[in-house]
Amino acid sequence: MKSPSSQLPVRRQSARDCAAGFTLVELLVVLAILALITAFAAPQVFKHLSGAKSDAARVQIGTLGTALDLYRLDVGSYPTKLDALVTSPGQDGWNGPYLKKLKIPKDPWGNDYIYSAPGEHGGYDLVSLGADNTRGGSGDDTDIVSWE
Repeated sequence: MKSPSSQLPVRRQSARDCAAGFTLVELLVVLAILALITAFAAPQVFKHLSGAKSDAARVQIGTLGTALDLYRLDVGSYPTKLDALVTSPGQDGWNGPYLKKLKIPKDPWGNDYIYSAPGEHGGYDLVSLGADNTRGGSGDDTDIVSWE
């Protein structure tokens, strides 16, 4: 005689049941986990992006400084405008253009660099005013200068 439990029909999973996919609850749990990871990671990513713009401005100021020094070696003095690095100002000895791209770059925030020659801190002063495009500031708004 068979036991009562052995007489119950056994439901077998079909291949269709196994391939049904994720339930709505499983998808919501995954989305919640992704949202938490994003919430914690995003501030770190943005902090590095803002620092990257400041670093890019320092590199551009260094590149412009090198071009200005080459100009001074050829002509004997620093130019009165940055445009003289890409367009001949009519000075004897000009051997430019001194920049590969034939235009003066803007700073990483899309603003013009402030240039003066002679400068208060050396032969020339070259300044990016940072994200706020005004003098002074801290963080992203810090001025980036050629003499520091």
